[in-house]
Amino acid sequence: MVFNTGAALLDAIVLAVVSRESQGTYGYKITQDVRQVLEVSESTLYPVLRRLQKDQCLEVYDMQFDGRNRRYYKVTDRGMAQLNLYREEWKVYSKKISEIFEGGVTA
Repeated sequence: MVFNTGAALLDAIVLAVVSRESQGTYGYKITQDVRQVLEVSESTLYPVLRRLQKDQCLEVYDMQFDGRNRRYYKVTDRGMAQLNLYREEWKVYSKKISEIFEGGVTA
């Protein structure tokens, strides 16, 4: 993708991906789901997960899976509020960009 992906957009996408699973989801699956829409590495996404956890948008817990510990992430109430804000902002932003691309906005 030629467009730069800023921190807020990454946060929004990660929150949206994690929010789809009511019991939470694990890091590798989050990475795979995000990669369906963005070219992004694990080394980019794990700091996003840590930042969202620090900001109390995600809660983290560990569970055993096939003899290994797997870290799961779940969206908090604060995270859902942030995601809803991102969704509203995205609607306005993407509408304006589309209008410019389609020639509908004049100075």
